[in-house]
Amino acid sequence: MLREQKIKNLMARLSEKSASAPNHLWHTMASQIISVVGQGGFQSLYARSIFLTQRTYPWMAPLVADKPTDLSFAGLSACLAEHPPDQAREANTLLMLTFTDLLASLIGEQLTVRILTTAWGADADDLTDKETENE
Repeated sequence: MLREQKIKNLMARLSEKSASAPNHLWHTMASQIISVVGQGGFQSLYARSIFLTQRTYPWMAPLVADKPTDLSFAGLSACLAEHPPDQAREANTLLMLTFTDLLASLIGEQLTVRILTTAWGADADDLTDKETENE
């Protein structure tokens, strides 16, 4: 999927700039998704994404899921900081992909892309390519 490749590229590009930069994506995305599905809906999707990501990165779940109401993503940041940058980027990318896949399965690909584009602004400009093709 184009959305998945664009997210991978965006996460890699931001990780090169700063270790904490990808968490900005989580913050901005959370605010947009909460406006659609509510905080409880976001937290449920996030918790499910962590559970699924834990299959590949079992070290992630205990630290990230300890405070499901913490939208500062402090647990995620702390967890990722304990691992080598490449591994942390891969785990965070898988978590983001899993989350957006779940979201798309619930609300559709087009609405998911629109939410990501609204949340990430210029960083997500390339995400709209697929949406434009489908209209």
